[in-house]
Amino acid sequence: MKLRPLADRVVIKTVEAEEKTKSGIVLAGTAKEKPQIAEVIAVGPGGNVDGKEITMQVKPGDKVVFSEYAGSKVKMDNEEVIILRQSDILAIVE
Repeated sequence: MKLRPLADRVVIKTVEAEEKTKSGIVLAGTAKEKPQIAEVIAVGPGGNVDGKEITMQVKPGDKVVFSEYAGSKVKMDNEEVIILRQSDILAIVE
């Protein structure tokens, strides 16, 4: 299945959190922080959204930092992806 987001929506897939701390301590599954870095899978066309012209600033393959509780989770081919607005993306990781 392939998702094609509409308007200013972006489909992202979270990058797994580190299993160990910098000092080498292995973290239990419940102790890990929810990852806020993700890879962009698909990008909508932008355009006129809520009366404002939106130009998409991310592209597929970009690594981004997003708001913690942003978007909607969707199961796609046994993987969980998040669909959110471009405005919920805080930064592009370079």
